[in-house]
Amino acid sequence: MNESSTHIIGYNEIRDMLPHGEPFILVDRVLELESGKRIKCLKNITGSDPWFRGHFPHFAVMPGVLILEAIAQSALILFIKSIEKFGDKVGVLGGVKANFLKPVKPGDQLVIEVFIEKMISRGGIIHAIASVNGEKVVNANMTFGVVDKAELNM
Repeated sequence: MNESSTHIIGYNEIRDMLPHGEPFILVDRVLELESGKRIKCLKNITGSDPWFRGHFPHFAVMPGVLILEAIAQSALILFIKSIEKFGDKVGVLGGVKANFLKPVKPGDQLVIEVFIEKMISRGGIIHAIASVNGEKVVNANMTFGVVDKAELNM
């Protein structure tokens, strides 16, 4: 499965692919996908997102950990579309190193680009850049494991 694809993956297919449920599906659309190489995703940030009620009531900022979760979900979609027999597996986060450069606020469109640095059947290493209006807001490196759901008692 190493072909390039301009096929845009919409929210319903993303929801069916990820093990997450609402309100923790943090990818709205896949804009670009090169199987085994890279993915570009979009998350629309709205004032009605549930975390803004408490983070922060008078200065709404998307929590950095949720930006990292959006990156991890984007990476998981890339892995699912890159490993031919992903099947009944789930991605688990191994480690994160990130730099937060600018706040993400309601009305922003968060664009997430994930690049596979190394991928094996049991996991991988990615580099990601999240940006708003072409300006980098987060730079991150993550490691992932890929395990059978049965190993996690799911």
